[in-house]
Amino acid sequence: MNLTFPPEVEAVRAEFAAWLDENLPPADTTFPRALSSADVPPWAREFQAAMFDAGWLLPGQPPEFGGRNAPLLEQFVIEDELMHRRIYHSFNPQGVSIIAASILMFGTPEQKQRWAVPILRAEITAALGMSEPNAGSDLAGLRTRAVIDGDEFVVNGQKVWTSGAHDADIIFTFVRTDPDAPKHKGLSAVVVPTDTAGVTRRPFGSITSHDDLDFNEVFFDDARVPVANLIGDLDQGWRVATGALGEERAMLWLSQYERLEDATVNFANQVRGTAIADDPLTQDWYGKLLIDAMALRLLGYRTVAESARGKQSAQQSILKLLGSEAAQAAALNALETLGPDIVLDRDRPSTPHNPWHLDVYTESWFNRYVRSFAMTIAGGTSEIQRNIIGEHVLGLPR
Repeated sequence: MNLTFPPEVEAVRAEFAAWLDENLPPADTTFPRALSSADVPPWAREFQAAMFDAGWLLPGQPPEFGGRNAPLLEQFVIEDELMHRRIYHSFNPQGVSIIAASILMFGTPEQKQRWAVPILRAEITAALGMSEPNAGSDLAGLRTRAVIDGDEFVVNGQKVWTSGAHDADIIFTFVRTDPDAPKHKGLSAVVVPTDTAGVTRRPFGSITSHDDLDFNEVFFDDARVPVANLIGDLDQGWRVATGALGEERAMLWLSQYERLEDATVNFANQVRGTAIADDPLTQDWYGKLLIDAMALRLLGYRTVAESARGKQSAQQSILKLLGSEAAQAAALNALETLGPDIVLDRDRPSTPHNPWHLDVYTESWFNRYVRSFAMTIAGGTSEIQRNIIGEHVLGLPR
């Protein structure tokens, strides 16, 4: 494996690094912090719009959509540079990387200008309405209905775990439009403005936070939405959903590698010079953590290289499974090694504060561990990833 990039690709990385050096907002201006994944502070909106205008936001897209028609390897080194600096191109990640990307993939020219571009320029924010109380990891089991009445959909049902819905301007909502079709058929994707009559958003806390709310229940009670808000073809929402989840999984492994890298550095700094550092059991699991992090990095490189050659595979599922499970194991081992005081001291951060970080990077080891369960669910559960790997990588029967 060649672990270096061609000179022309590294030249793009250097150009982007120089742009960041010139355009990053000063640290004393990066407040207030985002309180949800659809709450983008003014300073972050300005930075995201600047990335859009410079073609760095979605570099694989054409300039009119915040990119520069960059090939895959150039896209990767741009994302890699952001990861190394712990900088996020958007504080509305699902809006930019899933929802806007899906609208660019499946929407009409008018829909791209009406919703995708404003999301990408941080003029509006978006939430993703997929999971339901009885259809979390099983998206095909969703029951939220949309019935056509003239030139409108009438939507009824409920979503849950809808991150940032109470701060979002729109919800990219998956609904059932043909109740008689098989599970994976008869679904549609509809943009629902959050100020629509009949839409109720109810944020709720989690075990890690009762103040900075992100999760929401969303209720649709005869909410009327124009049929023109349909993204893609009627009853073909599964195709849109697969594209959306593919975008989500594609962006997950680098952030999961970042979590593993942070865990290795932070734990080592915390125990250096103590008796814990010399404990053979600690050295054993910590060594495995280092190996997992490197394996994730190298497998990710291989997947990117194969994708650049046009080869498609299920390796994204391997990356997602390895990254999320390894991060969870690292947090649990750190908790068990550091002892009960660390569990009780839930406000003690496991990493230094950095305004660019999402909350997971400034949390205690306890909060990091309990939040890790979300990462084994988001983008497809570990169980679903194992099914995909078994069937499409190992060739096992269903």
